[in-house]
Amino acid sequence: MILPDAELLLQIVDLHARVDDQPILKGVNLEIRAGEIHAVMGRNGSGKSTLSKVLAGHPSYRVTGGSVLFRGEDLLALPPEQRARIGVFLGFQYPVEIPGVSNLEFLRVATNARRLERGEEELDTFSFEDLVHERLQVVQMDPAFLARSVNEGFSGGEKKRNEILQMALLEPLLAILDETDSGLDIDALRIVAGGVNHLATAANATLLITHYQRLLDVITPDFVHVMAAGRILRTGGKELALELEQRGYDWVDQELADQELANQGAPALGVV
Repeated sequence: MILPDAELLLQIVDLHARVDDQPILKGVNLEIRAGEIHAVMGRNGSGKSTLSKVLAGHPSYRVTGGSVLFRGEDLLALPPEQRARIGVFLGFQYPVEIPGVSNLEFLRVATNARRLERGEEELDTFSFEDLVHERLQVVQMDPAFLARSVNEGFSGGEKKRNEILQMALLEPLLAILDETDSGLDIDALRIVAGGVNHLATAANATLLITHYQRLLDVITPDFVHVMAAGRILRTGGKELALELEQRGYDWVDQELADQELANQGAPALGVV
């Protein structure tokens, strides 16, 4: 949903990051405005998941250059919990289990932290239970899962639904979904994608990280970005995802090679 004069939520400029001594991101540039859905695609090792973790503030990833602004504020200067409070949400590729922590209580505390950041009153136990049962309908989730520990004993699809339930309660301005379609069967994919579509508004934005075009059959992106060698190589519309589906990633290797030659002053070979 591309809207004229929509608020610029996220601005990434020449972002570089590494894990230990290994450079992963090598100059990422990206802008996301309110109302937009962006998809980032690429092979394993291209930097997609690293980008999501850097934006969320994972301590194992060290930014070595560039900037990230969220609504004009230096996102990189904020600790992970503050990023979440101001409206940055990360849906994990592999949601962790937290034994002994009630799913209902986890969701209530997280929701109230977000509400306080927005200047809203905390919800008491009864008011929150009314809200969470309403939002359960978005992901067609059994209320029995609220009484269990966070993600403990959940199937892959149930964990992903629980992530989208968190998103429905926290109402983030920017939702980053790292391979949410990973490990989902057709029915679970339909439910999770339906939840993402339901929660998309003109005031928020979504960044989808995925390998597969199948997710984009049910969530229509405004922009598709192909990531390779730690940077965004090409940007287009949904047709770019279809091209990847049909041609694979061999052309990406060729385009990277052409860029390297161009940088060295040699004539590019071109992509057939």
